[in-house]
Amino acid sequence: MEDLPKDKKIILFDGVCNLCDKSVQVIIKNDKKDNFRFVALQSELGEKILNHINIDRSKTDSIILYEPGNAYYYKSQAAIKIAENMDGLYNLLGLFQYLPVSLSDTVYDYIAKNRYKWYGKKDQCMIPTKETLNKFL
Repeated sequence: MEDLPKDKKIILFDGVCNLCDKSVQVIIKNDKKDNFRFVALQSELGEKILNHINIDRSKTDSIILYEPGNAYYYKSQAAIKIAENMDGLYNLLGLFQYLPVSLSDTVYDYIAKNRYKWYGKKDQCMIPTKETLNKFL
């Protein structure tokens, strides 16, 4: 995975989920330090990254934060780590790291399980705008 930027955190997200799409837009808007790059889980690169970090796609379809060469996080821990790196009040969500992972993952799993029912689903992955194209790998 030599072609991945080493100085950026990579967010793998469900490219057809409306909630995920909205979350990506919020992250981009509040990523003033340009920490993140985005890859849809459904993409070829998304699959390569999952294979590289040994995550079984059948066991998760949720958000994954990958820090090349360092670590990866998924489910609630990914969301918390992302929030900690954002500007504004979003970084206060990092306080959830003090909850037991089992509790925060239970809440995360409940939302993830119902996200298509509550927020809908697209037929295809989102297409970045000209202004945000450089944020996607």
